Amino acid sequence: MKRLGCGIGLIALIIGGAGADAQTAANLAALRGLAPVSTLSNSSSGKAALASNFTVTGGIQTGVIRQPTLLPFAEQQQQALRDAFITDGNLAQLAEGLGTTLGAAYQARAHYLDRERFTSVPKSVAEVIAYANSTSGSDSNLGKYFFANGTSDGRKAVSEEAMTILKDIGGAPDPFGRAYGRPAGAAGADAFGNSRPFQTEPTILPIVGPDYFNVPADNTVYNRGPIMNLTDSPSFPSGHTTYGYMGSLMLAILVPDRYPEMVVRAAEYGNDRIVLGAHYAMDVLGGRTLATYDLAHLLANDPAYMNRPLKNVAMTTATSEPQVQPTIGDFRAAVATARADLTKALEAACGDTVAACARQDNGRFSAPAMNEAFFASTLTYGLGIAHPETADTVEDVGALAPEAGNLLTAAFPKLSLEEANRILTETEGPGGGFLDNGSAFGVYSRLNLFAAAGRAAVLSRAKP
Repeated sequence: MKRLGCGIGLIALIIGGAGADAQTAANLAALRGLAPVSTLSNSSSGKAALASNFTVTGGIQTGVIRQPTLLPFAEQQQQALRDAFITDGNLAQLAEGLGTTLGAAYQARAHYLDRERFTSVPKSVAEVIAYANSTSGSDSNLGKYFFANGTSDGRKAVSEEAMTILKDIGGAPDPFGRAYGRPAGAAGADAFGNSRPFQTEPTILPIVGPDYFNVPADNTVYNRGPIMNLTDSPSFPSGHTTYGYMGSLMLAILVPDRYPEMVVRAAEYGNDRIVLGAHYAMDVLGGRTLATYDLAHLLANDPAYMNRPLKNVAMTTATSEPQVQPTIGDFRAAVATARADLTKALEAACGDTVAACARQDNGRFSAPAMNEAFFASTLTYGLGIAHPETADTVEDVGALAPEAGNLLTAAFPKLSLEEANRILTETEGPGGGFLDNGSAFGVYSRLNLFAAAGRAAVLSRAKP
């Protein structure tokens, strides 16, 4: 399976997406949404947010800042090392959020045999996973290089329309490299820009232990190589986090009885990138926002996201040749089919209903109060206010981003889109973050899907 330079091994690559001479409408929407990161050095509040990003990232990585993680810090470090690998072919590692019983049932069907070969979930499930991951992965990979040096892959020029995004807002590439003393090409810096924490932070705590395949490893061989070399892979946004949120939310929608726990698994997976020394807090927030934005548009069957040809490179065995996969013209319907098929497979494996098996959990996601505390700690990472104009406002999700409610209605179909958007508005997190500039994309950075899913489930159960 091909591993991209950003460190995310995508199931599928969009033909004509990132790396092409012209960017798709979906690509451009993602770049516009993420673009506020390029203007942070233009204001005192933005500079303060950049400084906080550096301090918070280093504090989390070294353990100086102790988060309410689901595991003790030393154990969370080991989890972070396991999470360095990406099980994008079947979401096996993310399925831990399904709980001890359902997670085991899922992983009995879908697991990795080695770094390249894996078994699969039902075909309908594999297809929606592939389509979703390829969509957000294309946007994430393009964003890495665009915000590093204004290119699509480090060297190839982007379209004039893409370059206009930075010109219109007075943005400049390489915001992290310039702010943290490692501009592109400097000694020890990323060749393209936006050097990572292990290149800029004064101290990186070593993590030694078995990786996902129980092979002795450490965070150096994942950050600097040879297992995964990120030295010339720009930092923003986090591709791992984009995958972690997209994959976890897909499982949350397919298994809504575990929606809150899957959101927490997404937060843990992204946070583990900070623990490993591979990403800044802003990278993780960018990846989370991008994944939720893309998934909402997929679930809304936005024409810009439908019927795009995919080249599927994730097969159930390594002996299969890459095949052209049919496009998806109705993602919402495809998800409904996948949910029905996965429900049958899980119930056959766990020997009871999904709802009953979902309650059988004695793992790290079994304490709701701990889940809530940890997820809350990752909402903003305490980075401060970069956009004072939105800091003390309640942003109406239905007015700004009406498609966002699909993140709930796809899992809880008894809810109307209006009800879902109202829940998202009522539960949204603090405003003024570095992406929260009042735009439709920016409001996704405030979504608290953990709290929203809890309310959605209660309201859904109350409906006939």
